[in-house]
Amino acid sequence: MASAPQNAALPLFYNDLVPLNSQQHSAWKTRSTDKATWLVDVNSVPLTVEEFPQAQRNFPIVFTAGENAVPLALFGMNEGVNVFVEADGSLTNPVYIPAYARRYPFMLARLRPDTEELSLCVDPSSDLVGEDIEGEPLFDGAEASETTKSMLQFCENFEIAGNKTAQFIAELRKHNLLMDGELNIDAGTGQPFTYRGFQMVDESKLREVRGDILRQWNQNGMLALIYAHLFSLELVRDIFGRQVAQGKGPALTPNPALHDV
Repeated sequence: MASAPQNAALPLFYNDLVPLNSQQHSAWKTRSTDKATWLVDVNSVPLTVEEFPQAQRNFPIVFTAGENAVPLALFGMNEGVNVFVEADGSLTNPVYIPAYARRYPFMLARLRPDTEELSLCVDPSSDLVGEDIEGEPLFDGAEASETTKSMLQFCENFEIAGNKTAQFIAELRKHNLLMDGELNIDAGTGQPFTYRGFQMVDESKLREVRGDILRQWNQNGMLALIYAHLFSLELVRDIFGRQVAQGKGPALTPNPALHDV
């Protein structure tokens, strides 16, 4: 019998993870919902590069600090603030929801640290899965149901997109294009609020990249993704304004850092 994934720390949103199998979960079902309760009070969600064109319409896109940078969509400028999700999980207005959040409560995970094989797992604490709910079955006898197969495909596609994202970050690193970020917002108080604790593309270094490299990036789509990130930073003022309008900001601390996933 498969054991639970051996993770030292569970990913964002997940309280527990167990591998799905037809013996233990033969009667389990999953239901859909229009309330993303797991997004409540979450101010940043990981993104894949394939999502940049859609996400940049709604959110600033930044990168986590450190060597293993991860792209993030900012739902709020301070930890614990989400300007797009109400307390019950409903959206304040239609926005793009990152695939990382849409796959919940499912995900692919390694069952053992000595293997690269990934298995479809689920967070059993979620009210979106279980025996005592109305929904679609996860198994049809000993076989995975069409619903489970569809979710498995979604999670596999997410892993593929994650690998492409890692390659994108590696290329930025190769050309030393990531720098510590700082965003200053005029709050109308005479002193701007400054946000740090993240990374962004250094535009001055981007302008110095050789023409043949830029041509290659233009052909493979990387250049468009870089500019989607840079253009999205203009939305910081919009997010900040929403916080103020909702009574969630500005923060009282002078230099609040972005939440690090």
